[in-house]
Amino acid sequence: MTAEILIVDDNADIRNSINDIILDHGYKTRLAANYNQALNEIDKKLPDVAILDVKLDKGDNDGIELLSHIRTKNKDIPVIIISGHANIEMAVKSLKKGAFEFIEKPFDLERLLNFVNRAVENYQLKKQNREYETKLFSSYDLIGDSKNIITIKDQIQKISITDSRILINGPSGSGKELVARKIHKQSKRNKKPFVILNGALLDTAKYELELFGEEKQNGVISYGALEKANKGTLLIDQVSEIPLDIQSKILRVLVDQKFKRINGNNDINVDVRIICSSSKNLKNEIEIGNFREDLYHRLNVFEINIEPLNQRISDIPFLINYFSEKISENYNIKKLDIDENNNYLINHLWPGNVRELRNLIERIAILQPDTKDKISNIIKESIKTDTLNEKVTENTLSVPLKEAREKFEKEYLIVQLKKFNGNISKTASFVGMERSALHRKLKGLGIKEFN
Repeated sequence: MTAEILIVDDNADIRNSINDIILDHGYKTRLAANYNQALNEIDKKLPDVAILDVKLDKGDNDGIELLSHIRTKNKDIPVIIISGHANIEMAVKSLKKGAFEFIEKPFDLERLLNFVNRAVENYQLKKQNREYETKLFSSYDLIGDSKNIITIKDQIQKISITDSRILINGPSGSGKELVARKIHKQSKRNKKPFVILNGALLDTAKYELELFGEEKQNGVISYGALEKANKGTLLIDQVSEIPLDIQSKILRVLVDQKFKRINGNNDINVDVRIICSSSKNLKNEIEIGNFREDLYHRLNVFEINIEPLNQRISDIPFLINYFSEKISENYNIKKLDIDENNNYLINHLWPGNVRELRNLIERIAILQPDTKDKISNIIKESIKTDTLNEKVTENTLSVPLKEAREKFEKEYLIVQLKKFNGNISKTASFVGMERSALHRKLKGLGIKEFN
């Protein structure tokens, strides 16, 4: 959606000049020539950015009063203050009141346009962050009682209050971005931007532009991810995919705490917390020459490891129940009655991890089956044939019966132990054995017990 700019100035020539250049650059505009008109426009509909002259027809601080009025409605809306009677005190006052920029008349229209571009970018980023927060912080959470999830929750609590760099490892779909957002949300930077740079999706020729931004010949600045995330958090997703030459430049930023935009001459200092994520083993990438070891050690101050869903089976029933409830709410339908202990769901290998499970439940919600049998059929049709039973069959068809039985028992009991998070009593009850008999069976099959 095209951004809308409110222009407030009692000088028609200045008002129209600003209007012309902003319209030429593809923005929508609304105009006001005095205090009451401006107030009416603000109350009618908030703009994406406001340009306010300080002195209108009511008094010397009309623009400052309008600034305060806007901020009571939405403090994220950037306001650019302009004045032909400027002094240091007025500039400081407007900035303290929350102005995005202060510019003195007469001003260069290209310079003002640059401020507008940056203000629009800033507002859209904050708006996007609010949308993400609604979706990910309110709708979804880290769910499960496995050791891995409990450990990660504890790690988030401890590291959120620091500014340490973090490396999040985990397979695709396991929730790496969600963990990063939780860390940002619980940090002292939570009111500032959370910006994502996806290393796997960028054109290799655009990495530097996306990171550092560019100063164009007409004076307009294109801001990179580092500046967009200033005072906040930058998540570099799939950091393993960033080319080596860009890795060296990122390393230099981490060492010097500054950088230059493309075609820029001045150093840019930023205060950014960097979180990286990877689906690949970065130590292996270092060994084969795809990743810089010195950068790895700079980024990996604290490490979080998310296990694949098939290694934390005890989380699956919780996730099924959680997504069934949340997705049913989103579709405004009765809660889906999905059996949390459905063998197809418990024994599936989940190559797509939590994302695959969530997508399956959303598919069921879209189809809206009205019986458990219909739900079960959708699950059977949707899940690929890589459950425990197929896996065991492949491994046991070519061996003697006794060995096949032992293989099956071992695979079966390992799955059940994981399902109950290593709890021997619950596992024994489920499989129909005495606790002491299960201990002996596990020992006989060479299965190490775990808690």
